[in-house]
Amino acid sequence: MKQIFCLLVLCTFVLQTLGATCWTGVNLSGAEFGSKIPGVYNKDYTFPEPKEVDYFMEKGMNVFRLPFLWERLQPTLMGPLDPAYLGHINDFVAYAANTKGAFVLLDVHNYARYKGNVIGNGTATSAFTDLWSKLATIYKNNSKILFGLMNEPHGMHTELWLEDANAAISAIRNTGATNIITVPGNGYTGAWSWDSDDYGTPNAKVMLGVKDPQNNFVFEVHQYLDSDGSGSHDTCVSETVGSQRLTAFTAWARQYKYRAILAEWAGARDPTCYAAITDILKYMENNKDVWAGWTWWGGGPWWGKYMFALDPDSCGVDEPQMAYLKPYLANGYHC
Repeated sequence: MKQIFCLLVLCTFVLQTLGATCWTGVNLSGAEFGSKIPGVYNKDYTFPEPKEVDYFMEKGMNVFRLPFLWERLQPTLMGPLDPAYLGHINDFVAYAANTKGAFVLLDVHNYARYKGNVIGNGTATSAFTDLWSKLATIYKNNSKILFGLMNEPHGMHTELWLEDANAAISAIRNTGATNIITVPGNGYTGAWSWDSDDYGTPNAKVMLGVKDPQNNFVFEVHQYLDSDGSGSHDTCVSETVGSQRLTAFTAWARQYKYRAILAEWAGARDPTCYAAITDILKYMENNKDVWAGWTWWGGGPWWGKYMFALDPDSCGVDEPQMAYLKPYLANGYHC
């Protein structure tokens, strides 16, 4: 058995105008699984377990992105939050954040939709702000909780997404919440396509209009290393594809004095991917004025043999990718 031991070292940095802590971690999936809505807990979907938090924190990680479905959390738009589903989120927060001291990035994993209807074009923007008002009210007194507005908006005008995002940010701040907010762009929030017009007006132009009265947000981008950037292939384009795909976004963020989190990224079990993993991590560390941290995709109890799964196998043996993440956890990700 290969054992890798890391020390968790917390570092501080100036986030926009406020102080914060830098992040290295993993997505813990399960709550967003399954096509049945609402579905049955531990049959159609699940939640990560305390043992996973323990494992990843022992490796040196300090943040967990928790994807969940809006429809399960709020079965009726503008209605109350489902107590059972919310209870599972609260249980995870209580253990990961309150007991273990990790950060938790709440991720509404809905692609800017509710039951397939785009926010602002089928789903009222007021419903989106209602969701975030309720969540912010619950978690506003816990600085360990980060608010991830939405996973991968797409198939809409970028200008509409900006309106949705700003409305949600306003709703959050109106509760008195000071938590850090992560703001994605349109077009699946790809770093490599940030300045592209393939999905409409580029994020690089429109997302300059993000308005946070506390200026306490980071941009959330995703970047996979395969041929089409989808994360659906078990090969990587090259050993340097990661740094190449982050370069233009990094320059944009630096120009406008923004920071960012790479909230989804991964490489499969392949020698080229192993080199690409090191390359992208080294790039982010060398550009720490922009990169506040990252969360690997993915972890969670139901991934099984998935090519990006980072949980140890049934014998407790680390997946190969962990060895390539190790140096960047042990170094504390110096922001």
